[in-house]
Amino acid sequence: MSHAQTLGQSLALPCGATLGNRFAKSAMSEALGTIDNHATEELVRLYQRWAEGGTGLLITGNIMVDRHHTGEPNNVVLEDETDMALLQRWAEAGKSQSGHIWVQLNHPGKQIPRMLASGDTLAPSAVPFGKELKSAFKTPRALTEAEIRDIIQRFATSAAIAKKAGFTGVQIHGAHGYLVSQFLSGHHNRREDQWGGSLENRMRFPLEIYRAIRKAVGDAYPVSIKLNSADFQRGGFTEEESMTVAETLAAEGLDLLEISGGNYENPAMAGAKGVRESTVAREAYFLDYANEIRKRVSIPLMVTGGFRSAKAMADAIDSGATDLVGIARPLAVEPDLPNRILAGQNGVVSRVTPRKTGIKAIDEMAMMEVSWFSRQLHRMGKGKDPRPDESVLFSLFKVAAGMGMGSLRTRRMRANS
Repeated sequence: MSHAQTLGQSLALPCGATLGNRFAKSAMSEALGTIDNHATEELVRLYQRWAEGGTGLLITGNIMVDRHHTGEPNNVVLEDETDMALLQRWAEAGKSQSGHIWVQLNHPGKQIPRMLASGDTLAPSAVPFGKELKSAFKTPRALTEAEIRDIIQRFATSAAIAKKAGFTGVQIHGAHGYLVSQFLSGHHNRREDQWGGSLENRMRFPLEIYRAIRKAVGDAYPVSIKLNSADFQRGGFTEEESMTVAETLAAEGLDLLEISGGNYENPAMAGAKGVRESTVAREAYFLDYANEIRKRVSIPLMVTGGFRSAKAMADAIDSGATDLVGIARPLAVEPDLPNRILAGQNGVVSRVTPRKTGIKAIDEMAMMEVSWFSRQLHRMGKGKDPRPDESVLFSLFKVAAGMGMGSLRTRRMRANS
């Protein structure tokens, strides 16, 4: 088959839902909510643009389940039905071309920047970040049993609201060092009760979240998880443990497993730095893991990270290693990339290239590239086109200034509430 034929195939999920093609927009944190964490018209416009671009599955970025614990300023929080009318419009925009739009649900745990945190940050255990990030994040307080149970129910409540609003599925964020990922990692989770110690205990938290969500939304509604292949830390979450978690959730009825990796301290999800040449050549950072997990689970898989060309995307599907191609940064610059490929254009390659300033200290900052791509999302949210030639330094300055001011306003708001 041609690249267009391969990537244009539909995909049936275990719950009975069907995705229209093999393109999936992986979650990016848009930070397009209000300062008090409500949805906005900018999100409606952004997702309308992506829907019109041909992506069969759109996964929203980082919607939080607790207003007092957000990962960055302007995250959307889904605690109640206050924004139902706007949430419905957001969902309709994502579905406007007969595609799917799923809500990614998240709790940051201790991954809340110090300048944003107005009180205690929470984690499985009171383990601080390493020396490179220790000054930027507070040492967390260990969660109580009651708090753990409350967070599990928050995930379920948010999922039920998403379904009522018309979103066609939900994803649990279990990767990149956020709370679910913290529970799974032996480095971050040093509890001695039923939530820590053995892998069976450490994976109890995501398992209970899944079960609570499934109870809230029913068996015919897509529920997925984004899971680290590993977190690449000494004493942390290993590939073998990840595969056991995947097998356990698959047996429970999970509809889709998205594979990623790393965290803030070891951001494997952020780029190709340090990966093998063979991995860079085929573009998919986590395809080796996908090939192994494919031997152990039969549920649909989504591999995210590194895809740039139609050939590499189609090859990954044809090989059987993955069912969906997860793309993020290319869609921040070319929201119509899937349509171009599906139209049968030969040799389509995304225009996305590494963003560099030429200043080593700045280029090594994880926030540098993220800031540039975030700016492109904000442009589309305002109804403008992305600007591929925008200055990286300008983007970094604008985003950093916005985060600083947003963090200050958020802390003041919470202090007065």
